[in-house]
Amino acid sequence: MNAIVQLRPGAEYTGAQLALIKRTVAKDTNTDEFDLFMSVAKMKGLDPFSKQLSAIVFNKDKADKRNMSIITTIDGMRAIAARSGRYRPDEAEPIIEYDPEAKNPQTNPLGIVKAVVRIWIADTTKPGAWNPVTGFAYWDEFAPIKDEWEWGEKKGERKKTGKQTLDGNWPKMGRVMICKCAEAQAIRKAFPEDLSGLYEGAEMDRATVIDVTASEIIGAHDEENRLRRIGAANSIMFQMTGASPLEPIPLGQIADRIVEAAKEFDLQQIRFFESANTHPLREFWARAPTDALEAKKALETRKAELAAEADREPA
Repeated sequence: MNAIVQLRPGAEYTGAQLALIKRTVAKDTNTDEFDLFMSVAKMKGLDPFSKQLSAIVFNKDKADKRNMSIITTIDGMRAIAARSGRYRPDEAEPIIEYDPEAKNPQTNPLGIVKAVVRIWIADTTKPGAWNPVTGFAYWDEFAPIKDEWEWGEKKGERKKTGKQTLDGNWPKMGRVMICKCAEAQAIRKAFPEDLSGLYEGAEMDRATVIDVTASEIIGAHDEENRLRRIGAANSIMFQMTGASPLEPIPLGQIADRIVEAAKEFDLQQIRFFESANTHPLREFWARAPTDALEAKKALETRKAELAAEADREPA
């Protein structure tokens, strides 16, 4: 008898179907990671069979550095936003900024600098009113540029050729990919609680290609260089502001980054940071409670300062 797991009304999976999901969109996950992946699918109401959700495991051969990221598509993010009843896509085309001097046949064929995408969210305080939310994505922050490597003279030795190339769909579909990143930023900014811990595939292409390239490198020096490049020896993925990209921050640097950022945050930025990073903050607390407490105190202190400033303002 096949057990049935229901993710959302109308979406039920048998044991055989779950096994298929495990072999395809979540093929590198272990038991705990797969359980987490399916729990997120249920919580977010996304269907792995429709490719709305998949899992990427970094450092899968190193238990102490292993880390899973849950990836959705831009359609999956739109679906989550649409279910709120407060989302409306923009009718205008995305704005793409070009710079002829940025053109490079291998790493930026079109000379793209950034993409700007706007969406709309209903204003709950003004019936019928809609507010714009804008997302930005810079090419040099998201494009998956990888180094080329070649075999050296010594057996087992590999070295960089000095050349770099773009990975995946980015060489042929640069505009589409960078606009996905910008739209994901906008949707996450508008619905941080609903999309915390979920990343659009294009947003993660850079981290993915760095990890894959690094797994092929042989030697202690190359291993050290890899960890330094991706910051993944012991890192957690954070988004510091609504306009900044996702980035893996080494565990030992997270508290310092939050403390410094908190000094400049206004109340809206604090709310976004806490909502957008709900899951990363929980992981940070579990792995480094002392540092997490320091970061929490910095945010609470800044909130108190902002509240005091508001009280001093004339009525």
